[in-house]
Amino acid sequence: MTPASADPARRSRRSSRGVRGTGVAPEAVLSIAILGLVCIGVVMVYSASSASALLSDENPSGMLIRQGAFAVIALVAFAVCARVKPAVLMRLGWPAVMVALGLLVVVLVPGFGIEANGARSWLGVGPVQMQPSEFAKLALIVWLAAYLARNAGRLGTWAGLKQPMLVMGAMGVLLYLEPDVGTTIVLLGTGFLVLVLAGVPGRILALVGGAAAALTTVAIIAAPYRMARLTSFLDPWADPEGRGFQVTQAQLALGSGGVSGVGLGNGLQKVNYLPEAHTDMIIATIGEELGFVGVLGVIVLLGAVIWSGYRIAIAAPDLRLRLLAGGVVSVISIQAIVNLGAVLGLLPVTGVPLPFVSYGGSSLVVLTAASGILVGISGRSRERRLRVVPDRPASRGDRGRGDRRAHHAGARAG
Repeated sequence: MTPASADPARRSRRSSRGVRGTGVAPEAVLSIAILGLVCIGVVMVYSASSASALLSDENPSGMLIRQGAFAVIALVAFAVCARVKPAVLMRLGWPAVMVALGLLVVVLVPGFGIEANGARSWLGVGPVQMQPSEFAKLALIVWLAAYLARNAGRLGTWAGLKQPMLVMGAMGVLLYLEPDVGTTIVLLGTGFLVLVLAGVPGRILALVGGAAAALTTVAIIAAPYRMARLTSFLDPWADPEGRGFQVTQAQLALGSGGVSGVGLGNGLQKVNYLPEAHTDMIIATIGEELGFVGVLGVIVLLGAVIWSGYRIAIAAPDLRLRLLAGGVVSVISIQAIVNLGAVLGLLPVTGVPLPFVSYGGSSLVVLTAASGILVGISGRSRERRLRVVPDRPASRGDRGRGDRRAHHAGARAG
């Protein structure tokens, strides 16, 4: 690292100039993009769920009401987290990890965890349910950022990395036992990227990545349904009525939408054809009803969230905040890539929701609250720049006048 890059004030000034050069503050881009995604999600959840609910003699507005309530809670959480000092959140990291691990254990206990779609991933009573795995993602990021920054000089040793490896491993095992492979990939992938951002040596990263790849291979081979899911991903049309059903129906929805779509609310695939049309596959519903234009709009908004988040991370005044911001953006990025890749047939289906858009309160509230943390970090960066960035240098004439004023004042004093 060069002396220039090691100087926080100089790095902050460079980043500040880069952000100002765009004419728009990154936190403003972030806030507008998230608001747009949340609104799109509420509308599309209603469109994707109302017809099926009506055919099943259920309230067609039921999911609209619940998702609208989740959206209000999420936006309030966004505003609160944007005003909380990041240092306060850092102090809550370890207690949050302990709570997350406890909840991940409780969800596996029969009678406590709620099973759906073959996974025991929810806790709650009646309509009020939550996924501990969503909270675990944020808890891990907050704790990792504080721990790695505090132990920056020991990240090339086992003593320095033992605790993060144990915590990540414990969370990964508990999620695998639910089983929730998609969330396991997102959580461990996020943790790995935070290690990269912290400057962990490449030899250790290669060892960790190799071990993760080996364990993933064993997990796939050990479960026949996972192997079948992998083979169906490679050629879903080989079994369009079986293992490839969800992917082929998603592709039919996207293809039938064309450029501009069939119209909001007019999609047919969502009506008992496309499984999970309002959750994991919601981008396929958007593609059918709003077409390529709608899909592109969602991707652009997600790209704006990721771009602005990384700009905030680059401008952060210290390592703790850089890691915290980088971790938040990484979890959003990985989750979006895994979801979009599955719908488009580029990755195996893993049941990961699309950030800010898919139906579900836990993911929406946690990711939106985490995005509020990014706004708070941006505010701290601005305060630091105001303290460390000097005023515009005076012109030669100004300096001359200032010298003369000082000279005359000294003469009068004499």
